[in-house]
Amino acid sequence: MTTHPLEPVTFGELPLRIEDVLALANRRAPARLQGDSAFRQRIAKGAQFLDSLLDKEGVIYGVTTGYGDSCVVAVPLQHVEALPRHLYTFHGCGLGKLLDPQATRAVLAARLQSLCHGVSGVRVELLERLQAFLEHDILPLIPEEGSVGASGDLTPLSYVAATLSGEREVMFRGERRTSAQVHGELGWEPLVLRPKEALALMNGTAVMTGLACLAFARADYLLKLATRITALNVVALQGNPEHFDERLFAAKPHPGQMQVAAWLRQDLAIDAPTAPLHRLQDRYSLRCAPHVLGVLADSLGWLRGFIETELNSANDNPIIDAEAERVLHGGHFYGGHIAFAMDSLKNLVANVADLLDRQLALLVDERYNHGLPSNLSGAPADRAMINHGFKAVQIGTSAWTAEALKNTMPASVFSRSTECHNQDKVSMGTIAARDAIRVLELTEQVAAATLLAANQGVWLRGQAEDARPLPPALAAMHRELAEDFAPVIEDRALEGELRLCLQRIAEQHWRLHA
Repeated sequence: MTTHPLEPVTFGELPLRIEDVLALANRRAPARLQGDSAFRQRIAKGAQFLDSLLDKEGVIYGVTTGYGDSCVVAVPLQHVEALPRHLYTFHGCGLGKLLDPQATRAVLAARLQSLCHGVSGVRVELLERLQAFLEHDILPLIPEEGSVGASGDLTPLSYVAATLSGEREVMFRGERRTSAQVHGELGWEPLVLRPKEALALMNGTAVMTGLACLAFARADYLLKLATRITALNVVALQGNPEHFDERLFAAKPHPGQMQVAAWLRQDLAIDAPTAPLHRLQDRYSLRCAPHVLGVLADSLGWLRGFIETELNSANDNPIIDAEAERVLHGGHFYGGHIAFAMDSLKNLVANVADLLDRQLALLVDERYNHGLPSNLSGAPADRAMINHGFKAVQIGTSAWTAEALKNTMPASVFSRSTECHNQDKVSMGTIAARDAIRVLELTEQVAAATLLAANQGVWLRGQAEDARPLPPALAAMHRELAEDFAPVIEDRALEGELRLCLQRIAEQHWRLHA
């Protein structure tokens, strides 16, 4: 049974933070809907205003007209009720892999938060059903491909609209089921979507925004993990800790790189200038680590701003202003801010992969690792010639890094005119978000490999007679890693250990810099 140790996330009350979406996506907090009457009245007022316009035979895009370039096609009132089902039905053409459960919960949360603004013309009952999907963990099976990011995420979100209506398939209690079966099992009547409700559900940026929330959290942890790995590698490679001197960084005060340098000083227990070393300058992958990682650290603030503003926005079309009794036709479905944020993030993260890949290349090479054995093999001398340690791991890391770098091409510059040239400029924000997730996956693989290699390097240094004790933070990390990963003495297949390390990264298992 899933437990919810955190306070409920309440929709319709306060702006949500990325952490709220993460708590829902990971089933660590329940979803609640604002319960006061003022909220319910505000939501109901939009739907009532739409009904009044229909009574007066008003013209409303997507309600009394066709969709997209078909907005010039009038829909007779006798067909208005059928139009929402047609919208989610003809958009049932998504392909590719299905979004995983975590991503699907994030998508549901993002869509619910947007609709709770009360300017989308939906009923309270629709919001309650979305909240119930989150609460009961009823997850629409959403193919991840098929969105151009304007008008929003139409095709993937059609799977949300359809499953709320008792159609298509969901994941429920670990099984793939029809939505109709699950509704029947829970004693619910599927929703019959009213005019504008399918459009309100689908014509928004919830898929790219949900994915962006997940990507941000992974990048934030990866930043701290890469800093810790760098500190371990400074020890393993007998690097010069003066590269992280506080006075040095005061001369170039980018806050992010100053923060990374401070974390490195903490990890390496550097409180004062150290004695001069025989090697004044390390290679850039150690010496410039704060400058590489600091760009990501400095970018997290504005990335959060872009993502959370989108998360807390009404991003469908048209906007229903019931107070002023106006229907406002615009383009809030355009995911340009998320597209730019995710295109930027994947470049920032790929640079982390490249940094760690270069550190690993130093570790395994006798010419540059300052006395460590070739390929970090722990084999005794009489068996060294047949053991190859981390040789293949380094090759794999090079492949993962290359693929991460390849995926940094910005998606947002590939706008294509589509839908009979009505959607003639589109954001590609969902492709950018999917790319960012893929770059994160690859970079986490690089981090897992480099972490195990760094830990091996630290262990090998510790075997020397003149070995120094590790600084407290690194000693604690070394002990924790030893619980899962034994030193590599005789060659063994490391896939299982790499996968376990990836699992630990996904769980954010290690407590790193606050």
